[in-house]
Amino acid sequence: MYNIGMNIKIMSTTKVRGNISEIMERVKLRGEVFVFGRRNVPEAVLVKFPDNYNSHFSDITNINAYSGSFNFLKNEPDLYNKSDIKKKYA
Repeated sequence: MYNIGMNIKIMSTTKVRGNISEIMERVKLRGEVFVFGRRNVPEAVLVKFPDNYNSHFSDITNINAYSGSFNFLKNEPDLYNKSDIKKKYA
């Protein structure tokens, strides 16, 4: 298993086959993210499925919205207000 930062683990497909139950529990209960691959090349990602799935949005939007992918922005100042966005895009 290789660690590429940000709490992401890269595992070989061979190791995944022998430990899939443990990996699934770690993803489900701890929110860990795993990258699977062969010969040190990442090929797939396993992340927790969103608790609040919204069928009006794509799968990747749901995963990003509910996985906490953008939580780091929570404490960032707002650069635009609604009127700025409305002027430019509406």
